[in-house]
Amino acid sequence: MSENRITRLFGIRYPLVQGGMVWVSGWKLAVAVSEAGGLGLIGAGSMYPHVLREHIRKAKAATDKPFGVNIPLLYPDIEEIMQIISEEEVPIVFTSAGNPRTWTPYLKDHGITVAHVVSSVKFARKAADAGVDAIVAEGFEAGGHNGREETTTMVLIPAVRQAVDLPLLAAGGIATGRQMLAAMVLGADGVQMGSRFVASEESSAHENFKKAVLSVGEGDTVLTLKEIVPTRIIKNKFYEELQKIYRTKPDPEALKKLLGRGRAKRGMFEGDLEEGELEIGQVAMLFDDILPAGEIVRRVIDEFCQALQFWQHDPPADFC
Repeated sequence: MSENRITRLFGIRYPLVQGGMVWVSGWKLAVAVSEAGGLGLIGAGSMYPHVLREHIRKAKAATDKPFGVNIPLLYPDIEEIMQIISEEEVPIVFTSAGNPRTWTPYLKDHGITVAHVVSSVKFARKAADAGVDAIVAEGFEAGGHNGREETTTMVLIPAVRQAVDLPLLAAGGIATGRQMLAAMVLGADGVQMGSRFVASEESSAHENFKKAVLSVGEGDTVLTLKEIVPTRIIKNKFYEELQKIYRTKPDPEALKKLLGRGRAKRGMFEGDLEEGELEIGQVAMLFDDILPAGEIVRRVIDEFCQALQFWQHDPPADFC
């Protein structure tokens, strides 16, 4: 695969980024993806500052390949996190869940390459105006936190591509090489994949959660909690409790009370499949095995290349 804007920007072999997911994306997963030619991300959203520093140092000791950190900008210890990022000389940062104007200048001043995750054209333009180096456009098929617009990846990618000229990663509902090719035909320069890497050997997700992900079928995930932060989760006992609350027409405070603290940790990291919040994307219905992260990268790239060659040599239509 020849260089493109994403591989040049991040110094990687393949334009494939592993999403920095809470309770899933530790240094082992990030290193495995980076070693395989993609870009691995450490997910800072579920880490105390000192834990994040430890993961960064372990990643640096384990690989000489580029890796990055995903930082939700609403993080309560954001100033300490940013200080650690600069002190540890992290080369790449993906920001999300907040205003990129707040921290992009700081990161750029420290020589850090910045990508920002958006769910709409409006926020893509704001991210570009804030000076980010790349944009991740994530459709509402994605697991975990989502945009309120509920724009699908197939609509969002060409819309963002039309609006901004920055290197663009497609995210949300992507787990195969054919989907990667489709996203790039739509205008993306590469892809970010999250859900597929949950079901990897290096993922720090609990084995119960990994197995639950493998059993996801059509319609088994749902976008909910829109009054707080829209989140795609697996339907389980916790979701049924949410539905009962919704029938009473609750205010956001009632939903926050039910959600409580540590609900996502309980589900994804500790393996409570009944009371935990199980965040995963719709695309989980397409895979059914737990593989080494490097093998996932290789399979996606192999399928991408095979699909591309097929279309070049045996196009599906003869009317062009």
